[in-house]
Amino acid sequence: MAPVITESTVDKLAHLARLSFEGESKQKIIKDLNNILGFVEKLNELDTEGVPALTHISSEINNLREDKVIQNITREDALKNAPKKDSFYFRVPKVIGE
Repeated sequence: MAPVITESTVDKLAHLARLSFEGESKQKIIKDLNNILGFVEKLNELDTEGVPALTHISSEINNLREDKVIQNITREDALKNAPKKDSFYFRVPKVIGE
């Protein structure tokens, strides 16, 4: 039998996750979590004897290109066309709220 998620369990999970559930949303979370645990319990009924443990989803291997050193741009050339600069840095408008 699957463990039963209670309102107190959801309250504890919500506190740990810094979430807040009230009324209908709390009841929906309880129902959803119980459904998930029920599904996992069904998976536990499967006979997996002789099935190797899955460590990767795919047997594909990333064939990455070799890193090569190439000619790069100098700091002076990079900053040459910058509308605003401050010694070695680009100056850009502030994008993070105050």
